[in-house]
This record gives sequence, C-alpha cells and structure tokens, in this order.
Amino acid sequence: MGVITLTSDWGLKDYYLSSVKGMIYQHYPEARIVDISHEIQPFNINEAAYILQNAYKSFPDGTVHLIGLNSEESIDSPHVAALFDKQYFIGTDNGIFSLIFEGQAEKAVVLDIMQETEKFTFSERDRFVKAAVHLAKGGKIEELGNEKEKLIEKFSFKPVVSENMIRGMVLHVDNYENLVTNINEELFRKVVTHKTFEISFRSYTVKTIRKAYSDVRPGEIVALFASNGLLEIAINKANASSLLGVIAKDPIIVDIK
Repeated sequence: MGVITLTSDWGLKDYYLSSVKGMIYQHYPEARIVDISHEIQPFNINEAAYILQNAYKSFPDGTVHLIGLNSEESIDSPHVAALFDKQYFIGTDNGIFSLIFEGQAEKAVVLDIMQETEKFTFSERDRFVKAAVHLAKGGKIEELGNEKEKLIEKFSFKPVVSENMIRGMVLHVDNYENLVTNINEELFRKVVTHKTFEISFRSYTVKTIRKAYSDVRPGEIVALFASNGLLEIAINKANASSLLGVIAKDPIIVDIK
C-alpha cells in the first residue's frame, strides 16, 4: 500500500481536505494517507517548505507528498511532480521545491494530466490526486508528463557570519510559540568553538545552550538545539513569541566574545 501525505493551508473548517482524501480513496482505496499539516499560514510557501522538509525524512522511500498551497497554474508556475531523496513531491513550481530540497531534484516533469472537472480552482483534487495515485501505485514519474530541466529557485535566508558574530533570524514560530532560527548546530559550534557568547533578540539575551526545556525553571528563557539541529529560543511552559514580542523574520544575533 502506497503512502500519500498531504500538506496545505486549507485548515479544517471547509470541505477541501475531505474532498481530496475522498478522491484519493476513489482512485486508490488501499492508499495510506498521512496529514502533515493543514494549518500553514495561507500562501506561505516558506512555512510549508520548512514543515515538509523536516517531516518527509521520516517517511519510507517511495512516499508521495501532495502540496496543497498556491496551486493555481500559470505558464511561469506549472504543475510539477519531482523525485528527490527517493521520494515524490507534487505541487506548483513556484519555488517551493527549491526550499524543500537540499540540492537538485533527481527528476521533474510538468504534469500532463486531464483535470477531473472544468474548474481550475482546486487542482489538488482535480489533478494532483491522479498523479499521486499513479506514483503511489508504483508508476513511473516519466509517464506523468514531459521532463522539466530546472525548477524555479527561491533562496532561503542564510545566516551571515563574521569573525565575532552570527547574524540569523527567526525561521519559524511553532505551535508552542517556540522561536526556531536558521542557525544550525554545526555552524554554531564551528564559529563559536569554545568561546563565550551571547545570543540576543529584541532586548533579551541568553548566554548558555541547554539540552532540554526543563533545564530552566518554568517561565525562564531557554536556548537549545532542537531535534532538527536548529537553534531554538523558548520559554519553559510558556509562549516565547507572544511574551517576548518576537516573530518570524526577526533577527537573532550571536555575539562571540
């Protein structure tokens, strides 16, 4: 049984999610469907890419990831199926694939599939599902359309490094309002080495990296490297973003003494 995941900004209020699942089961009753997230901020491909990039690595080879976000097709943003890291991704080529993949896609094709209806506002149900089912059943990606040599590129913000500083930013605010930064542990250790440091954001500072949230008392700020290897700022048992007034894209500075 093939695995098909769904990531979208549909939320849970409307019929969109159930309609897509129903169409998958219509074409492939044995499919296993996994919801990654449907609470993406509307149209925010950076947030969707962050979540999917961190989730897909836990799935087996051959998994198909359907991306329900900004799916309206145009000449500049065609519908695409791509193979990367032995898994398949289906969505609109608006730059989201380049934000998910850590490298180039192994293969990519522009979908040549008839829509289920004459409407063009719900491509996830009317076109993406057919491609996802084809791949989940073991079909070849080349059978879905003509090869696309290069996917549209968007570049995620990288930390700026100098001898005495790492200048990063808040990449994502999670459901607990923890502040996930774009500074990874490997870079931090390489630049900071054994020197003292100070992590600053707004008018707050942290001078120690902890192993767990509970290493500080409830209500205190804690900096640690999360399971995905990224530097995270949190408040134990509280909501860091709201209480500290820090949001996505705000700067995070590591001063090295």
